[in-house]
Amino acid sequence: MSEKKLRVGIIGLGFIARLKHLPGLASVSDKVDIVAFCDFNQDLCDKYLEQYGAEGAYTTTDWHEVVNDPSIDVIHVCTWNVSHSEITCAALEAGKHVMCEKPMAINGAEARKMLETARRTGRKLTIGYQNRFRDDAQFVRRAVDEGSLGDIYLAKAHAVRRRGVPTWGVFTDVEKQGGGPLIDIGTHALDLTLWYMGNYEVDQVSGQVFHKIAEIPYGDEGSEFDQQNFSTEDSAFGFIKMKNGATIFLEAAWALNVLRSREASCTLAGTKGGAEMITDNGYVEAVLNGVAGGKTVFTQPGPSVRAYGFGGPGGPDPGAREAAAWIDAVLNDTEPLVKPEQAVVVTEILEAIYTSASTGESVTF
Repeated sequence: MSEKKLRVGIIGLGFIARLKHLPGLASVSDKVDIVAFCDFNQDLCDKYLEQYGAEGAYTTTDWHEVVNDPSIDVIHVCTWNVSHSEITCAALEAGKHVMCEKPMAINGAEARKMLETARRTGRKLTIGYQNRFRDDAQFVRRAVDEGSLGDIYLAKAHAVRRRGVPTWGVFTDVEKQGGGPLIDIGTHALDLTLWYMGNYEVDQVSGQVFHKIAEIPYGDEGSEFDQQNFSTEDSAFGFIKMKNGATIFLEAAWALNVLRSREASCTLAGTKGGAEMITDNGYVEAVLNGVAGGKTVFTQPGPSVRAYGFGGPGGPDPGAREAAAWIDAVLNDTEPLVKPEQAVVVTEILEAIYTSASTGESVTF
């Protein structure tokens, strides 16, 4: 392993940088120095410079300054979704390795441009799907790799909140985010599902989106938000048929009249067994089911961890694991766990659901 210490710049210092990227990088401070802090908000720049900055680190409100800094090796893009592709491509062109927060982009064309730029420049690119690093997710991954589920031909991707509209940031502004819960939390559930299935060959996608109940306040958490600029959907649903006939149902909602929320998880049904990732009070645990001794059986729940893997207790921090694996991939010139080719397909499916909802027609790949 190279002993070089990587110099990292962070562009965007909002919620996800505060809870995941900055502490994650700090956990591998023996391998990285955070040297540039960029945000529209100078106060945030100053705050995190003091907390996380290496010697000689600086702040700026202009992301171009970070991208064009020849001393920086790695850039983390944590900005509004609509700017992911522009900033990422500029950073790759400038010779930086890039971790871009999810979703990869707001549409397939922008995601494909990011992938093409990474390939052409020879720089590494990964997307922030830290849920793959959760203990429960790794538990299911091992079962899949061992062949316990067989051929997975049916899956459900779950990203549903009973009442949980984001009360901060620009999540409900379609002009800045490109969509609502589908692109915000549905993307995590879909990434996990495709990763387990090992299948990225899409045949046809259909879907529907709704804006029905989010602006009806119940007094619960997630009800007190700016209702004047709610331009996204509050729920979305998609049906994805793969080229080999396997099917996926994707559900994503910030507000839906269901009994229980279920987030950052999936249900898998294979020829030999299945897996259920079950959310309870914001935590996820996994249960396997199958056959033994001629009887249907199931395992005890696997590790219980916090959905999305940051912001509280619940086992080893997946954000720190994500950062460590990413930095090691850069230092050792290996592939990151989350490959950009995979993230492109996630983005294309999300776009197809929106397109199908607006046209009333299925989208064929």
